[in-house]
Amino acid sequence: MPFLVTPGQLAQRAEFYYQLGQMTSAGIGLVDALNQIQKNPPTRSYRQPIQRVLRELSEGYTLSESLQRIGPWLPDFDITLIGAGEQSGRIDQCFHLLSDHYQDRARMIKQMIADLAYPVFLFHFFVFITPFPEFFKDGNVSAYLLKTFGVLVPLYAVVVLLLLAVQSRHGERWRGWIEAVLHPIPVLGNARRCLALARLAAALEALLSAGVTIIEAWDIAAAASSSPALRRIVLGWRPKLNAGQTPAEALNASGKFPDLFVSQYTAGEISGRLDEVLRRLHGYYQDEGSRKIRAVAKWVPTFIYLIIVLVIAWRIISFYVGYFGQINSALTM
Repeated sequence: MPFLVTPGQLAQRAEFYYQLGQMTSAGIGLVDALNQIQKNPPTRSYRQPIQRVLRELSEGYTLSESLQRIGPWLPDFDITLIGAGEQSGRIDQCFHLLSDHYQDRARMIKQMIADLAYPVFLFHFFVFITPFPEFFKDGNVSAYLLKTFGVLVPLYAVVVLLLLAVQSRHGERWRGWIEAVLHPIPVLGNARRCLALARLAAALEALLSAGVTIIEAWDIAAAASSSPALRRIVLGWRPKLNAGQTPAEALNASGKFPDLFVSQYTAGEISGRLDEVLRRLHGYYQDEGSRKIRAVAKWVPTFIYLIIVLVIAWRIISFYVGYFGQINSALTM
């Protein structure tokens, strides 16, 4: 996986899955589809991983097994859905689901970057222009660089560290700590929770449709949700499930899942229409999570912009207060 995941890389992954979904829906086999994509991949960096996957497929492994064997090229959620799609015979639908998932993520991040462009420009302008009058008077380059790049470089370092911290390639303990830190943040914490539930529902529906046992399906789906908190909750059910308790009963007893999720899942389990219920839950929580993430993407740049404007206004007011104070002092002498 890349050092930092960018919107362009997410869009490339969406295109990769879109092409696979289109070809497999048309009846083209996986090997032929991958060979076609290898000739014209979304990006040249995909050629080598696809070649390695094809080599593993030629040795008799399934696509999900091949992806696991070549290393961390794709996230666990992708591999889980692909494996379930292989078993259920609906792999083309899984490819389309993954394509939509990554396209949505790329679109939201691009929008946030676009909204941040002007506040970031304004902040840089402020940093460089504020010490310029002093530099113009004394010509001290070192002092000017210290007051400009001395502010920007540590700030860049903090931003890069924050971006690295939230990458999904870290271990579960680290991801659990990040999840605990972000959970109390208004809107953002709830958005991440909704998206984790959407991934859980999607993986669970695909696994159950593939014939995986309910207990094993919950374990795998919880891991695919990318939420260490959900995975710990589900793992804690294992002894009770083995003793005969149903997942619906475990959901009700845990008190850790939203009431909507619990009630819908319980109704689906009782009625025998769990696959339909899980598809609805995936759609609902995916829409809710995406809506809240879009709200964060819209309001965070606005908030940053307001902070920058207030700081600039404060500096201007401070300058004129000091300037007029000096004039008054000179007049009263």
